[in-house]
Amino acid sequence: MKLLLGCIADDFTGATDLANNLVRAGMRVVQAIGVPAAPPAAEVDAVVVALKSRTIAPADAVAQSLAALRWLRAQGARQIYFKYCSTFDSTSRGNIGPVAEALMDALGCDFTIATPAFPDNQRTVFKGYLFVGDVLLDESGMQNHPLTPMTDPNLVRVLQAQTRRKVGLIDHRSVAQGAAAVRERIAHLRSEGVGIAIVDAVSNDDLLRLGPALADMPLVTAGSGVAIGLAANFGLAPSSIAGALPPAAGQRAVVSGSCSLATHRQVQHFIAAGGAAFAVDPLQIAAGVDVVAQALAWAAPRLDRGPVLVYSTADPVAVKTVQARLGVEEAGAMVEHAIAAIARALVEHGVRQLIVAGGETSGACVQSLGIAQLQIGAQIDPGVPWCHARAEAAGGVDLHVALKSGNFGTDDFFSKAFKVLG
Repeated sequence: MKLLLGCIADDFTGATDLANNLVRAGMRVVQAIGVPAAPPAAEVDAVVVALKSRTIAPADAVAQSLAALRWLRAQGARQIYFKYCSTFDSTSRGNIGPVAEALMDALGCDFTIATPAFPDNQRTVFKGYLFVGDVLLDESGMQNHPLTPMTDPNLVRVLQAQTRRKVGLIDHRSVAQGAAAVRERIAHLRSEGVGIAIVDAVSNDDLLRLGPALADMPLVTAGSGVAIGLAANFGLAPSSIAGALPPAAGQRAVVSGSCSLATHRQVQHFIAAGGAAFAVDPLQIAAGVDVVAQALAWAAPRLDRGPVLVYSTADPVAVKTVQARLGVEEAGAMVEHAIAAIARALVEHGVRQLIVAGGETSGACVQSLGIAQLQIGAQIDPGVPWCHARAEAAGGVDLHVALKSGNFGTDDFFSKAFKVLG
């Protein structure tokens, strides 16, 4: 078996987001947690290797991504896709630029594109500027992100600060004219020494027009949106069969470590609707309080009555207060570890339908549960599907899990997700 598409994602929710779009486009997809030790067990069209590399040291992110690339190439992948967040989460050090350049060097590739556009989730790029809904990136709440604050919406500038290659732009006028015009623009940019080009996209139609222009490109870098236009390059069409999962059963829970505005609204909506919720206080964790035992003791008598929510999500002011006391990295790692331990305890107690909110939180939870592979199922909201997995570290139980990027989902996401699962 040879893969049509080999994908490297820089966090676990982003990997699921990408896998979801590929399945919807007609591809048979396996999502691997970390670089696999063996070839895929089933015949698939694409493998998404999920890394937890978005906010680690750039050199470590590069090393992990190159290891994933070596495995994907060993499986015969015809094209490589480097997936990052639809809000282009990064700092002036990276990791988007350094990883993209390392992959280009390894593939002998002198040009690629970059676009986080995902119109289904209100992420659009116009004249190189990233919009979240109707506002620029730096007005969207992302300017307050605890690890990767995004204060410049101009993606050409953002990426140029991270890469030695010249960064250019394929603007909306070229994209609107279709694949031939995009290829012509690429040829022009290459003649000017451009190595990476930000691409405008304000609608799904733009992404579908872009797809054919990328058919012969060894490396594509993007959010998950570009995926909707790639399956057709391999002669595939949408099919509902790939999204079928085993029936769901068991207790239900949500754990949330994201501090995004979207997740904050989702937490508040769940509580306002009468949902049972337990707040994890980072300062208590730092003081040595066993918040995992506290959370489980609180949740255990409530699980039979409906889904429960355990969260550390807070507004930006509260988050900054905690960071000032504990330090940014220390506070983040402490909360991730606690939420992941709580998720494992809940699964060991009988939870079989689990929603995890937040990219870093999802990575920590997946690792704590010992999940090595995810089968991608039905979409809940754009970019967020239900998945089926085996939690080896929690006794080898099967469960349904949804890994939600912090910024994704409607306000009623938590309650709606369980209704989708049935």
